[in-house]
Amino acid sequence: MKELLELDRTDKRILNALQHDARITNQQLADKVGLTPSPCLRRVKQLEEVGLIVGHVTLLDSKMLNLNLTALVHVSMDKHTPERFANFEKVVASCQEVQECLLITGQASDYQLKVVTKDMDTYQQFLLGKLTPIEGVSGVHSSFVLQKIINHQRLPLT
Repeated sequence: MKELLELDRTDKRILNALQHDARITNQQLADKVGLTPSPCLRRVKQLEEVGLIVGHVTLLDSKMLNLNLTALVHVSMDKHTPERFANFEKVVASCQEVQECLLITGQASDYQLKVVTKDMDTYQQFLLGKLTPIEGVSGVHSSFVLQKIINHQRLPLT
């Protein structure tokens, strides 16, 4: 397990700014958090080196890409063995439709997936062609998103 870091107020301000706009220039970031560019860049590099900043992504508009269906899929497994779970996780990791895979507790299912597809037909193809054939899958329950109320990746830094 990674060691917890002690973040000061400036580190948190840097991280919040980067979570809102990862394309911000170092000069803009330094101005925003009250540092000069060199110390600001050193702090960002240090946060990357210790593994707190794990990457940078570009978020796309799913509707503009004709990906109009989002499903939350609960998956139950027949056996709770490390091999069964590892195989399931390996297969779903290779499915481009799967945006998120969570091992969960407190439900009748073992996993929750967030799946994005073009429409119900392509979802059915994913479900029957990729998901249910995975060895060990014993049940699938799908719920469909009607509207995204909050849709961001930012973590709360208080």
